[in-house]
Amino acid sequence: MSGLVLKLRPSERILINGVVVENGDRRAKLNVLTPDANVLRLRDAIHPDEANTPVKRVCYIAQMVLAGEADPVKGRDQLLSGIEQLSQVFTDPDSRMRLDTATANVVNNKTYPALKALRGLMAREQRLMARAL
Repeated sequence: MSGLVLKLRPSERILINGVVVENGDRRAKLNVLTPDANVLRLRDAIHPDEANTPVKRVCYIAQMVLAGEADPVKGRDQLLSGIEQLSQVFTDPDSRMRLDTATANVVNNKTYPALKALRGLMAREQRLMARAL
């Protein structure tokens, strides 16, 4: 069996294709078989007030596309623009790989893998911002 496997905690919420689903009282495992389903764990979601850094803002755009709250075409353009801006700052090989992965996924309309690649930059951004203070 292929597809995305989600392991959910009790009462955990996820967003699948714009629909919020809440798990029951026990742990559960779901297999999402639809290849291009938009899935977002709400515990990983960025609140609008938390989108206060460049990486978080780009991640928030991806999240809005996944949630169906942003136009996919405009969101795609905003994501590519944001990734380009991030590439001016994140020049180390690992960051470049993440940005290249995110770009390829956005171009192929695979928003969740793009978001996953971009989220990997959040800790690095935090360290850079701490040094700047």
